[in-house]
Amino acid sequence: MNLLIGLSRVIDGVTERVGRAARWLILLTALISAGNAVARYAFNLSSNAWLEVQWYLFAAVFLLCAGYALKHNQHVRIDIVSSRFSRRTQAWIEIFGTALFLLPTAALILALSWPVFVDSWHSGEVSSNANGLILWPARLLVPAGFGLLVLQGVSELIKRIGFLRGLLPDPAQAFDHGGAERELAEAILKARSPD
Repeated sequence: MNLLIGLSRVIDGVTERVGRAARWLILLTALISAGNAVARYAFNLSSNAWLEVQWYLFAAVFLLCAGYALKHNQHVRIDIVSSRFSRRTQAWIEIFGTALFLLPTAALILALSWPVFVDSWHSGEVSSNANGLILWPARLLVPAGFGLLVLQGVSELIKRIGFLRGLLPDPAQAFDHGGAERELAEAILKARSPD
């Protein structure tokens, strides 16, 4: 199990680095979008390539940060039922959900998207829009993003099993800060209380 825990830490490190790097693409997308708008409305210059770059960057953020969101426990889930269970039961639910749904689905998308990328690469596929960009970089983002998601899913499985065996702390509590709503409520209560 120690070897698997070490593997989980390596995967977490890769996910963290990729996620932190990909977050900067949001700023780059905003700058390109603003520059494109200024060029279009102030100088009557326009290019589909600039729009496509924005789409590519948005896709990169979404796909490359999926594993990062999973690692930080920020992924979408239905807590209304599971929040009533003990942490051990929640860990079991997450193990089954990851093993039965997340990993097979992500692996299937990874497997099906790889040939699409390869075909795009070999054919030199270009967007059908005027001044369109080559498409293989965007096609590569799908298997890359789902590959990272599969790896992070494996890491989350290892951490949940380690928690259930008493070898690791609860991975869900590492990021349970209560959210912005709780922080706001605490600040309001603190401001109202007479000291």
